[in-house]
Amino acid sequence: MAAPRRTTTLNRDTNETKIQLALSLDGGALEAESSSETPKECHAAQVSKSQTIDIDTGIGFLDHMLHALSKHAGWSLRLRCRGDLHIDDHHTAEDVCIALGMAFKTALGSSTGLARFGYAYAPLDEALARAVVDLSNRPYSVIDLGLKREKIGDLSTEMLPHCLQSWAQGAGVTLHVDVLRGENDHHRAESAFKALAVAVRMATSPVAGREGEVMSTKGVLY
Repeated sequence: MAAPRRTTTLNRDTNETKIQLALSLDGGALEAESSSETPKECHAAQVSKSQTIDIDTGIGFLDHMLHALSKHAGWSLRLRCRGDLHIDDHHTAEDVCIALGMAFKTALGSSTGLARFGYAYAPLDEALARAVVDLSNRPYSVIDLGLKREKIGDLSTEMLPHCLQSWAQGAGVTLHVDVLRGENDHHRAESAFKALAVAVRMATSPVAGREGEVMSTKGVLY
C-alpha cells in the first residue's frame, strides 16, 4: 500500500500579511482554492503530471525563488500573500517563509523512518551553492550567500538570507547554506534555493528497512 501523501493547508493572518497556502511534500494535486479572489497570472506557476506550483506573494523575485525551491524539492505548492508592500518587502518575505516552514513541519509530521539528513550542491552557471539540512526539530541556521547588490528585482538582497532563516525557524530544522562561488547575485541566490530543495528532498525521503525507526541515538528528535 502506498504511503499517504504528506499534505497540509495553512491560513496565517496578521496586521501585516494575509497568507493562504496548500502544500504537498510529495507533489500531486492540491485541494481546490478556497479564496473567492481571482488569482492573477504570474510567472511562478507550473503544472506537470507530478506537481502543481502556483505562487503569488506580490514580490516577483521571491516568487521565483519559491518556485525553484518547490520544483526541485518535488513539492506541490499554492501560495498567496497580500502584504504591506507599501511599507517595504520585509514583512511579506519574512512571513511567507515562516508560514511555509510551519506548513512544511505540519505536512512532514513525524520524521520517523526518514533519512533525516540531506545535503546537496547546486550550480547555476558560474555560481555554486551548498546546503545541508537536519530534520532536528531544533531550529538553527547559518547562511552565507555573499550577495553584493542592494536588490534583485524588487526583493532586497538582505531578505534572502533572512528568508532562509525564517523558513528554518518555522520548519524546526537545522540549516546551513553557503554559496561557494559566483559573480552574479541572481545566480548565487537561485543556486542556494536549488541546493536547499535537493537537500530537503533527500532528508525527507523514507529509508527502506528503517520504517518506524527514529534516526537519533536519543530515540527522539527534539
